[in-house]
Amino acid sequence: MKPSRTACALSLAATLATLVLAGCAASPAVRYYSLSAATPATAAAAASKPLLVEVPPLSLPERLVRPQMVVRAPTGQLEILDLHRWSSPFDAELHDALASGITQQLGAIDVSGGGRLAGQPVYRVAVQLRQWEAVQNQRVDAGFSWTIRRSDDARNIACQWNQSEPVGAGMDALADGARTLTAQAAQRIAASLTALDADAAAKCPG
Repeated sequence: MKPSRTACALSLAATLATLVLAGCAASPAVRYYSLSAATPATAAAAASKPLLVEVPPLSLPERLVRPQMVVRAPTGQLEILDLHRWSSPFDAELHDALASGITQQLGAIDVSGGGRLAGQPVYRVAVQLRQWEAVQNQRVDAGFSWTIRRSDDARNIACQWNQSEPVGAGMDALADGARTLTAQAAQRIAASLTALDADAAAKCPG
């Protein structure tokens, strides 16, 4: 007896469903990374009037404004990796990691979202990421510049810092290198702010 059209249709649908499920099961999973330190930095002791800090959105190359990791292969080719992503778009991820690192280093309060105290000056920290090259299995190069300006007078400072962090093989190592550079940048910026708060004529820490 010939199978009915309904039975054939059901059999075909079941076969297609099996193929789709098999294809999904074989698809590699997306991996997510963060620039924030796994263990928070030790916060400075809170003063009676903690510093107030505002960190506006960062300025950085347009090619990096995406959640996917942007890396350079050892051959020099630039690659956007769909399966390796930051936990948020890179500009937001870097901003949050820097702002958190700076305030933790200083025991400061981030007032970027409001909540300023009347009569207390705010330090506005504007950061520019001038260079960011993540070379697979080799290193991460970063170039930061920043200006810090106090809201109540002409006290300000402008600094820059370049660093290269060697990394091992694999994307986990590359993410670790990026996280290390971000933490170091936050430390440098915090040191600049501390120097400026103590002396209006302060120079960028060496």
